[in-house]
Amino acid sequence: MEWTRSGDDVFLRLDPGEEIHTSIRALADEAGIDAAAITSGIGRTRMNVHGFMDESHKYQQWSLEEASELVSMQGNLARHEDGSAFTHIHATFTANDNTVHAGHLFEATVHVVAEIHLRILSQAIMTRCPMANSDFVALRFS
Repeated sequence: MEWTRSGDDVFLRLDPGEEIHTSIRALADEAGIDAAAITSGIGRTRMNVHGFMDESHKYQQWSLEEASELVSMQGNLARHEDGSAFTHIHATFTANDNTVHAGHLFEATVHVVAEIHLRILSQAIMTRCPMANSDFVALRFS
């Protein structure tokens, strides 16, 4: 991973084998980022796990293991109550047959490259808190 910062904008490049959530969380710790909007992400990834939350508040997951184009990605970065970094990301992928896959991103490993932009929310306090009877981790503002 390499990254650069210009004011409240951070741009990072992830390399083959790096996992997207893990890398963004590591960047947050390294750069001291507590809150950010993930505004874009493009590249080529593999071992993508994506899905959605159903009516019973349980996540449904699908895997797209083959190398795929990461067409778009957005989300946010906040902190858990214990201070650990938390990323909430949605993404769209296209498989080699141009089939589109999209939804909540559980994990994705970089196959060729991922280029990601974050806008730091330097004055915001955002905390992720588990919701009762749900897989969702709610966003709270203070």
